[in-house]
Amino acid sequence: MATLVLTTVGTLVGGPIGGAVGALIGNRIDGAVLGGGGGRGPRLGDLSVQTSSYGSMIPKLFGRMRVAGTVIWATDLKETGTRSGGGKGQPGTTHYSYAASFAVALSARRLRSVGRIWADGTLLRGAAGDWKGATGFRFHDGGEGQAADPLIAAVEGVGETPAYRGLAYVVFEDMQLAAYGNRIPSLSFEVEADDGPVTIGAVAAALSDGAIVDRTVTTVLGYAASGDSVRGAVETLSAAVPSVLVDADGVLVLTEGAGVAVALPSAAIGAAAGAVGGVRLERDQRAAGTVSDAVTVAYYEINRDYQAGLQRAGRGGVGRRVMALELPAVLAAAVARSIAERRLAADWAARREAVVRLPWRYMAIGPGATVHVPAIGGDWRVAGVTVDRMVVELRLVAEPAGAGAAPRVAGVPGRAVMQADRPHGATTIVPFELPAGVPGVASGGAIHVAAAGVSAGWRAAMLSGSLDGGATLSLIGRTAPRATIGRVAMATPAAGSALFDLRTAIEVRLLNDGMTLEGRSDAAMLNGANLALVGDELIQFGAVEQVGVARFRLTRLLRGRYGTEGAIVGHADDEPFVLIEPDRLATMTLAASAVGSDALILASGIGDAQPVEQIRGFSGRVLRPPAPVHLHATRGTDGAIALRWIRRSRDGWTWTDGIDAPLGGRWSDTASPYSAPMARCGR
Repeated sequence: MATLVLTTVGTLVGGPIGGAVGALIGNRIDGAVLGGGGGRGPRLGDLSVQTSSYGSMIPKLFGRMRVAGTVIWATDLKETGTRSGGGKGQPGTTHYSYAASFAVALSARRLRSVGRIWADGTLLRGAAGDWKGATGFRFHDGGEGQAADPLIAAVEGVGETPAYRGLAYVVFEDMQLAAYGNRIPSLSFEVEADDGPVTIGAVAAALSDGAIVDRTVTTVLGYAASGDSVRGAVETLSAAVPSVLVDADGVLVLTEGAGVAVALPSAAIGAAAGAVGGVRLERDQRAAGTVSDAVTVAYYEINRDYQAGLQRAGRGGVGRRVMALELPAVLAAAVARSIAERRLAADWAARREAVVRLPWRYMAIGPGATVHVPAIGGDWRVAGVTVDRMVVELRLVAEPAGAGAAPRVAGVPGRAVMQADRPHGATTIVPFELPAGVPGVASGGAIHVAAAGVSAGWRAAMLSGSLDGGATLSLIGRTAPRATIGRVAMATPAAGSALFDLRTAIEVRLLNDGMTLEGRSDAAMLNGANLALVGDELIQFGAVEQVGVARFRLTRLLRGRYGTEGAIVGHADDEPFVLIEPDRLATMTLAASAVGSDALILASGIGDAQPVEQIRGFSGRVLRPPAPVHLHATRGTDGAIALRWIRRSRDGWTWTDGIDAPLGGRWSDTASPYSAPMARCGR
């Protein structure tokens, strides 16, 4: 760094005393420009864990990065209680939700924008700026004209709220925490500080406020400068990419690789050798055991959502001596591989050392320069210069051949395991009733709600219900996980319910291309698999054929399941289709007195500009027993007609004894008029 370079300059000017003066000047420049001693440079893990403690280092960001940030302000959790139910003899329930407001510092340098945001590793905000969870959000770029955040000012007081000028940060307002265990999740942010990639020299120039001039070529997609000092941050870069900081006419210049070589004429080498014992040229080569067999570069991989990547360059063999470099920069795999190969080649080339002695007129050659020595061939970098009795002595290390060439092996980023960034989209709900006996579904009176989105990125919505046309609303709660719903794609004829329907096909269009259906065996179907509601009929399907995007043809059907054969009247185009999965249904519980009422169901999700409304009449379907079978009429001698039938169970649909089925549970204690095994009527 400057100390080494300026020590050499001082020696050139004034001998040993001048060298001492140069060292002092160099140390002052190091302190003023580069931030003091070497200190600790940034590490790869510095950006991955969100912090909230005093004294946490806030990095200066360049290019594009993914950072966790530091929580600099937060409120207590905000609790909201909402009471639902409790009408017409039903017990009420109070639902509690929690939210928090907080601010997160991202960069000690101005940022241009914030892109995607992850919460506990899942996308909270997509690349298009769409939100996957409910929260207020504001971004402060860290400019010098930055105003105080209005929420922080409202809580802390206008006079007590700093504007945090020069600090880029974001504020979340009333972030809903239900999806994160009612706690503030661990957040990470994709940010952009500069327009495009930056060179390592541009980073050094910015950190030194322009005291360092950039003459580098290696670019990084993003870099986080942190650690104990600015000097540590710059040295981290120069350790990975061999570079030299030299004093050029009083200006510090950062260069890398071999520059234009200065040819040293053979006649000039040793021209003044008599003054130093007559030795014209000295050569040496360090043992191979002093150099690493392989170099690894750890970095942030741009093609894997900024996850840590590792590229390795080796000379073959077992690679027992490995140099491990951590570069807290965003790179493409090919660039990281190139850096590893260049560093390995530079270290092995530097085994070759030489000392040449030149006349005093070559005093202009300084450390970091590249020279060509005809006697030994190749390009050499000047590692040090000494002037003694009008003789210039250059200490040289060899430059690798083919420096800057493409890597011998292309870097591979590795398999990307990333969450798909899909917009939340609008909510679609299908309210319906089910008969008694459906496995996994409570037998009480209820309207069930299946919910999903027109986009595969849909997650959830809040449900409310009303029995008075919306005059009063009761919270049903959060929707269940996404259901598989759609519409009938073409009209379907009626069929019998006693046997497998092998002639009819039901074609359905599912709501989005993230949904699918699969076939099941007959045994699985008889055990309840692939139960679906088509209109008001419950069916089961054994065979599935995909005939288009999100379009499926269902065959090998069982029709009129669980007593719904009365609904087998054929199905019109666009009737609703719902795959019945009990854990994917929300339930609005209703009392028997609500039979005949119209229930208004409202859903409100992130992607809904207005609440989605559906009206479903409550018929008390679960109250009605299945229609009887085997009706038989006989006329008695008195002319009366006796009707007999076999009842069907409302609990379980397997005929276990071949004689009779149990009546099963009832919704209420009032006997159904349809449960009698025999009735008589007059003439």
